[in-house]
Amino acid sequence: MIELYTAATGNGQRPALILEELGLDYTIRKVDLAKGEQRSAQFLRLNPRGQIPVVVDDDGPEGERLVLAQSYAILLHYAMKHGRFIPKDPGQKALMLQYLFAVASDAAPTSGGVFALQNFVPEKVESTAEFFIDRLMASFRYFDQRLGQSEYLAGPEISVADFALYPVYAARKALIAERGGLKNLERWAATVGARPAVQKGMAVPG
Repeated sequence: MIELYTAATGNGQRPALILEELGLDYTIRKVDLAKGEQRSAQFLRLNPRGQIPVVVDDDGPEGERLVLAQSYAILLHYAMKHGRFIPKDPGQKALMLQYLFAVASDAAPTSGGVFALQNFVPEKVESTAEFFIDRLMASFRYFDQRLGQSEYLAGPEISVADFALYPVYAARKALIAERGGLKNLERWAATVGARPAVQKGMAVPG
C-alpha cells in the first residue's frame, strides 16, 4: 500500500505524476497547508521538516516500510524501482539528470520565489519581482532551446525530467504566454499535458 501525503502544489503533483504513469495503486492523504496540517505532530513524525510531499510505502526496499519525502527523490525512487522513465542510453541518462537538476535547483525554486513575492511578502517591490521573473524566464528559455533539438528533455522518450518540469510550466503557463517566444516549450507542454496519467496526476489532491 502506498499513501501519498500531498497538496495542490508543484511539489505535491510530481509524485502523483509518476505514480499515475506507472499505474500504481495509492491512497491520497490531503494535507491542508493553509490550516498548518504540515506542522501537526502526526505529520512531523513522517517529515520533521514539515513539508509535503511524503510517501509511505509498505513495500519498500527489502519489503520494509519506506517513508520518503522530497518530490524529486520520490520521482527517481519509483522510476528506478520499476525500470521506467529513465533512459537506458548512458548519454541520454546523463542529460536526464542534467535537466532534472536544472528544474530542482533553478526553475522550481525561482518559480516558488515569484509566488512568495506575489503572495506573502508584505512590501511589494516591482524591481525585485521582475528580477526573479527574469531569472525564471531564463530557465524556460534554456528548456525551450533544448526542446528545439529533442522531443523531450533527455531525448526521444519522456523521462522523469519531463515530469519534474511540467508542474512548473503549468503554474507559469500564463506568464510564458504573456512573454512569448517559447514555442518549443509550449509544443512539449501540449504533448506532455495530453497524457491521461499526467492529467490525473495534476488533478491530485482534488
